Amino acid sequence: MKKLCCCAFFAFALLTSPGFRAPAMGDAQVQVTIGVPLPPLIIPAPPPLLPIPGAYVYYPPDVDVDIFFHHDNWYRPHAGKWYRAKHHNGPWNIIHDGHVPRALIGISPSYRSVAHHYEKVPYHEVRRNHWDWEKNRHWDRDKNENRKPNQGEKHRKNNDRKDGHRNNDQHKHDHHK
Repeated sequence: MKKLCCCAFFAFALLTSPGFRAPAMGDAQVQVTIGVPLPPLIIPAPPPLLPIPGAYVYYPPDVDVDIFFHHDNWYRPHAGKWYRAKHHNGPWNIIHDGHVPRALIGISPSYRSVAHHYEKVPYHEVRRNHWDWEKNRHWDRDKNENRKPNQGEKHRKNNDRKDGHRNNDQHKHDHHK
C-alpha cells in the first residue's frame, strides 16, 4: 500500500510541475454560434398564392409570415438568413447567401401592400404551371387579361358585346327569319 501511495504522489507531482507538458493531441477549438431559431410554421394545406408583379415569385396572402414559392421550392427569410424547403411546412434548411435566387433578393419589403389585380391561384395550379407562366411571361401580359372580372362580366361570357347581343353570323341570320 505504501508503494502505491508513493507512486501516485510521484505521478501527481510530475504532472503538476511547471516544466511538464503532455504531448499535444492537436489544438482543439470550439466555436459557439448563437442564432435565432426559425420559428415553426404550420399551415394545414398548401395555401393559395398570388404572384408578385415582375418577379415570378408567389406568396400566400392569407399567411402572416414571409414565405415564398419560386422554382419548385418554398423560401423563408428569417433573422438575416434564408431557408428553403420542398414543402410549405418544411423541413427548412438554411441556404448560403450566394444560393438565394435573385428574384427573391429583389422583392420589395412592401410586396404585400401592392395593389393586386389578380385572383388567388390554388397551389396545385401554380406548381403545375409556374415554369410555363414564367417562360411565356404570363403575368406580364395586359393586366386586364388576368384581373378579376367585374360583376357584369361574369354573366356575359359567351356574348361579344356589353349589350348582350352576339356578334356572330348565326345570330344575324336568326334575326331575319
